[in-house]
Amino acid sequence: MGQSITVESRQLDGFCVFTTDRSISGQDGSAFESIAVAEGDESFPAVLAKRLFAADEGIDHVYVASNDVVVRRSAGWDADQVALASRVIEELFRFYPD
Repeated sequence: MGQSITVESRQLDGFCVFTTDRSISGQDGSAFESIAVAEGDESFPAVLAKRLFAADEGIDHVYVASNDVVVRRSAGWDADQVALASRVIEELFRFYPD
C-alpha cells in the first residue's frame, strides 16, 4: 500500500545526495544531526531521518529540502550503503515496505 519513491543518487566527499521524483518537504528544508533530534517530530523529513539513522549507524547528518535528501556519513560511502539509504527513501510512503 502506498507508492515507492524513485531515487537517483550522487556522491560528493562524505555526502550522498538522493534526488527523488516527489517532494518530501517544503523549500525551507529540515536538518537532523541525530535520531534524538528527530524524535517527537512526525513530519515526513523527521520520519525519514529517523529511518535513515536507524538503518545505518554511520550516518551523522540528514538534510531534506523539497525533493533532495542530503546524507552525510563520517566514514564515506560504498555501493551497499548507498543502496541501503536509497531503499529507505524509496519506502518512505509505503505502508507495507518490502
